[in-house]
Amino acid sequence: MKFGDYVKVKSLQTPAGFRENLQRMGLPMPCDDVLESGTGAPLAAPLTIDGLTIGNRFAIHPMEGWDALEDGRPSDNTRRRWQRFGASGAKLIWGGEAVAVRPDGRANPNQLMLNDQTQGEIGAMRESLVAAHREVMGGDQGLVVGLQLTHSGRFCKPNDHHKQEPMILYRHPILDRKFKLKSDHPVMSDGDIRQLIDQYVAVAKRAAALGFDFVDLKACHGYLGHEFLSAKTRPGEFGGSLENRTRFLREIVAGVRAEAPGLKIGLRISAIDSVPFRPDPALSGPEGLGPGTPEEFVLPYRYGFGHDENNPLQIDLTETKAVIGLARDLGIKLFNITLGSPYYNPHLTRPALYPPSDGYHPPEDPLIGVMRHLNVVREIKQSFPDVALVGSGYTYLQEFLPHVAQATVRAGWTDLVGLGRMVLSYPELPADVLSGKVMQRKRLCRTFSDCTTAPRHGLVSGCYPLDAHYKKSPEMVKVTAIKKAANIS
Repeated sequence: MKFGDYVKVKSLQTPAGFRENLQRMGLPMPCDDVLESGTGAPLAAPLTIDGLTIGNRFAIHPMEGWDALEDGRPSDNTRRRWQRFGASGAKLIWGGEAVAVRPDGRANPNQLMLNDQTQGEIGAMRESLVAAHREVMGGDQGLVVGLQLTHSGRFCKPNDHHKQEPMILYRHPILDRKFKLKSDHPVMSDGDIRQLIDQYVAVAKRAAALGFDFVDLKACHGYLGHEFLSAKTRPGEFGGSLENRTRFLREIVAGVRAEAPGLKIGLRISAIDSVPFRPDPALSGPEGLGPGTPEEFVLPYRYGFGHDENNPLQIDLTETKAVIGLARDLGIKLFNITLGSPYYNPHLTRPALYPPSDGYHPPEDPLIGVMRHLNVVREIKQSFPDVALVGSGYTYLQEFLPHVAQATVRAGWTDLVGLGRMVLSYPELPADVLSGKVMQRKRLCRTFSDCTTAPRHGLVSGCYPLDAHYKKSPEMVKVTAIKKAANIS
């Protein structure tokens, strides 16, 4: 199969046709013919974990709009998105979106923050989410709402959408070059890290006061919590050994337990962190971006996590399982499993047919990427049957998302199915599936990646092709021009 010659999912028509395509590709992805609805359906089954009862098997991933006000308060766009999360029918809202624990840790100048000035409005936004859920589902029984806490580390842009102000834990030979860090750029000190731990704990205490059921200590997608896991070359208390690389997590957990003892803790973790990718220069040109190819690297590759150091393109979950086991022993029972980073290997994180403007065309059929997500979660579940796992990567399945979701939950591959981009275009998908309604095909996300292209250029994120709220906005003209300039159709 030549580059880009991938069968479009929407052309496969039926679950049988979808399975035939999987069989041709050699992918053992489960897919049910018939969707079940009602209280006995696999996706409708409640799940009790860590003293929480989650009313069904759908979860909403943290989805940022890059649209909060500059002081960290929610905007009308932010509130609208959270209300739609509540109206989705999903019973686990994983964090709503990333909330910075301090101003210089924001990924953009319009990221939510939780502090004295913003606490009331963020609390009101949580309440509006719950109210929207009650209206659609007839009550809020089994609804569990968390708040994702973050520091963006290497990807901080707190003051200007186009100005990086990175805070790093170690020198990364590829990422430093890729994102143009100067050779004398400072590395965070152990003292800086300890101050940050205190700030995480203080913000978690605020989240508990607002009624959030749990906080997510974000450790994914290349942000600071994730970078700790790969800080093998960092000296001192927070680098080198796995014990040191997990010290940040362990000390935050201890602080939260002391200051907010009733608050549950979750962990969204990138189970693997591969070599950064770039568009293949041999296949890129005036006609547009080429497929992704790994950046050049030297062995042993000691700048990632969840892979073989002597073959960093090969998954090795040994350390990943060690971290999850450690977190479980700390009392964490909720895990949201994702892969890689959308900044430097987006095909791992978000299998998609169309790239964002700063990305590359998929180097593999995106169904292979979905299968990778399913396999990683399945392997972790086999090792940790006593924790609850949320799987990722389902959006690319489109019409067949609920068919595969039902099959994976039924088979015990995952406990919950997380939805991200799909909720921007079609937030009611969980409610429709659970009630037995026919899915609205015209609202299914086709992974055009506009929701990523927009914020990469300082615009608010949303579904520009399918959500009229964004399609009719002034930003739509700008997104169209950006894609045209990048030769992305």
